[in-house]
Amino acid sequence: MAETSKDGGVKLGSGYADLDPAAAIDLVAANHILAENGVLDSFGHVSVRDPRNPDRYLQMQAIAPRDVTVSDLITFDLDSTAIDANGRPVYRERFIHGEIYKLRPDVNAVVHSHSPTIIPFSVTEKPLRAIFHNGHFLGQSVPVWEIRQVAGEKNNMLVLTNELGKSLAETLGKGSVVLMRGHGNAVAGPDLKTAAFRAIYTEVNAKLQMQAVMLGGPITFLNEFEQLKAQNVDRPWAMWKKQVGTP
Repeated sequence: MAETSKDGGVKLGSGYADLDPAAAIDLVAANHILAENGVLDSFGHVSVRDPRNPDRYLQMQAIAPRDVTVSDLITFDLDSTAIDANGRPVYRERFIHGEIYKLRPDVNAVVHSHSPTIIPFSVTEKPLRAIFHNGHFLGQSVPVWEIRQVAGEKNNMLVLTNELGKSLAETLGKGSVVLMRGHGNAVAGPDLKTAAFRAIYTEVNAKLQMQAVMLGGPITFLNEFEQLKAQNVDRPWAMWKKQVGTP
């Protein structure tokens, strides 16, 4: 689907002739960056709303995020039906992405991960809250989605249908992050670099909050004014791209 042109640039396949190659390159970078920062492992996935059509999104074929290249690009409609998989495997929980895009026209990138330090906050009564300035987007409390309320007690904890994805998106609401009980989280952003920033700093915030709890507290969390701070995501995005060798 993709090859390198004579000048060293990325040339996408015929199905993506009208797509800016930077969109594919950045999606690859996001996968590698999140893997490098321990947010994604062998599982988890990233997507971006298709800049050519807001009713579609772009995601890689189902392989480990650290290994993806532009050749793995696949287009999906918002029902999460693959347009051009051509026999390649797709992520089983892609419905997370499609349903968030349906519900949130302001969201243009989504990350689903099993970010390890957030798991305890999904299975206890201790809410994940913004504890430092780079975690401001977490606000006063991050909602937790309970799959049992939709799928019942006998479930495999995976978001394998649009119905489950819709329920998750509704729990996310207008926020940036939703925890998935005993599973992971979903992070939404207005663009790819912001979604990556939020996914990484959700994990960092969870670690810091856990450390503060171990110190015995009480904890002074960010207030409703501090959580509204503006955030520079360009600088860390540029640094992270250099770290994973992406132009």
